[in-house]
Amino acid sequence: MLNVDPWDTLLQTYVDNQGQVDYGRWQLEAADALNAWLGSMTSISLGALSSEEQLALLLNLYNALVIQQVLRRYPIRSIRPKRIGIPNWLSFLRFFSRPIYVLDGQSLSLNTIEHQILRPQFKEPRIHFALVCAALGCPLLRSEAYYPTIVEAQLDTDAQRFIHNPDKVRYDPQMEVLYCSQIFKWYQADFLQAADSIPAYVSQYLPLVPHTATVQYLPYDWGLNQRTSS
Repeated sequence: MLNVDPWDTLLQTYVDNQGQVDYGRWQLEAADALNAWLGSMTSISLGALSSEEQLALLLNLYNALVIQQVLRRYPIRSIRPKRIGIPNWLSFLRFFSRPIYVLDGQSLSLNTIEHQILRPQFKEPRIHFALVCAALGCPLLRSEAYYPTIVEAQLDTDAQRFIHNPDKVRYDPQMEVLYCSQIFKWYQADFLQAADSIPAYVSQYLPLVPHTATVQYLPYDWGLNQRTSS
């Protein structure tokens, strides 16, 4: 049974409306609750779920597994080390590539969920406004779970929120330059499945952006999306 209510409760408790996570409190109070919810999902068969159920489950699993990995390492300032020597770089890559979960007998890494299941199966660029890798440069983490009955509306809200955030997307009409998150560069192929260009995609949400705008990519902030306890 697909029950995301426990995950929803955890998000409402430890994530604020700016997508910042109180990792300190979560680690002390409810790391076991997160582990228990993730454990309860392992026997679910993706093939037995509807498309909306699969999408909601995978988005929730990805974000929950990222939180779990951060809680196991916390306190940290970033999932990406400041100095990228070979050992640190390999550690950073393993954060995404190392198998960390088993779903219905299939071993999954974060990369498996994103690149081998979500992207090819759904061909939905809005997932890039929903998957959160615990960095400030990522989309804001929702303080609620994805639910199958409303996941399409949630993804549209995610896209609106991301593209209307000037830290992630902004347009300079005098210079005719569209400044975009690196996410649009990394996953350009996905966005070009839905529009003729990055400006054309963005203009669906920011109509003032002309399709002829020049695109420049903003620096990506790998700082941890954390907040301090109140």
